[in-house]
Amino acid sequence: MSQHIVPNASTLGATWVKARKSGGDGDCVEFAQVPQGVAVRHSKAPNGPALVFTPSEIAAWVDGARNGEWEAFTA
Repeated sequence: MSQHIVPNASTLGATWVKARKSGGDGDCVEFAQVPQGVAVRHSKAPNGPALVFTPSEIAAWVDGARNGEWEAFTA
């Protein structure tokens, strides 16, 4: 198993946050600060898997989002 995959996100004991723009229908991606970096999970599966990224990986993703690189994935 990869060190970047946590099979059950609830075992991280983290405080999860989601974007203010997220709707109430549960289609949200949540983020949490963890000792290894930043964990990401789907709000519909709080006991499901989480991916853990380093701060530099998250910074690269945020930069891409700010520059419109992920726009094609929202259609």
